Amino acid sequence: MLTRIALGAAIILSAMPLYWMVVIASRTASDAVAVPPKLIPGSNLFSNFARAFTDENAYFLQGLTNSFIISTTVTVSVVLISTMAGFAFAKLRFRGAKVLLVSILITMMVPLQQIGVVPLYVMMVELDWVNTLQAVILPFLVNGFGIFLMRQYTEQAVPDELVESARMDGASTWRVYWSIVLPAVRPGMAVLALLTFMQNWNEFLWPLMVLQPDNPSVQVAIRGLTTNYGEDYSMVFAGTLLSIVPLIIIFIAFGRQIIGGLMEGAVKA
Repeated sequence: MLTRIALGAAIILSAMPLYWMVVIASRTASDAVAVPPKLIPGSNLFSNFARAFTDENAYFLQGLTNSFIISTTVTVSVVLISTMAGFAFAKLRFRGAKVLLVSILITMMVPLQQIGVVPLYVMMVELDWVNTLQAVILPFLVNGFGIFLMRQYTEQAVPDELVESARMDGASTWRVYWSIVLPAVRPGMAVLALLTFMQNWNEFLWPLMVLQPDNPSVQVAIRGLTTNYGEDYSMVFAGTLLSIVPLIIIFIAFGRQIIGGLMEGAVKA
């Protein structure tokens, strides 16, 4: 009984920020700062959506499109490269494997984006990539955390005996990866895809630096929803609510695989 009460309280506390976002997004600008606060959703949700899309300072639709392209491209690249590299580090024996793995772990310990943001920006200027999507995509196509995660997952999910049996049957390394490794690590791929998509969808600093205001990412576009005379919280919250819709859709579509991957990893740990 106490467990159910605790779980119910945790669900309510977790859902409150989302509910409050819906309430403010569906109210007028004056209701958003009213005291006492309004606790019931209003009738202005779709009008606030329309105002967010038509705001001349935000370029919100362009931001949604750019973020979808950026996040999808980076996610596909990270998942594919991480599964291949994870398979190589977990099941293949080659010279320099430990050195390469340690180098990857070092990249996880150093905040490269904060430390390397200036030289990376200079590089983008030299390549004439400023205000282009490749400037936001290319630096993140490979992820050290993803490689380490998939290496650990492959180590546990794919028995060495299975790989050796495939080798004895004449399967090539690519065939082993495609027919044995990928089906076995699918839950881990789903978890990595969700984490990568969320990270790039929510990225703010780097797109703010390399993209122009008329070609933003969605998070920079939300920043553009502010006015020179004060915050219009109803429009800002409407834009924020729109920005999390793709994340909700992805979680609903792949929720079973994501939860299965998390639970399987927890049991193995």
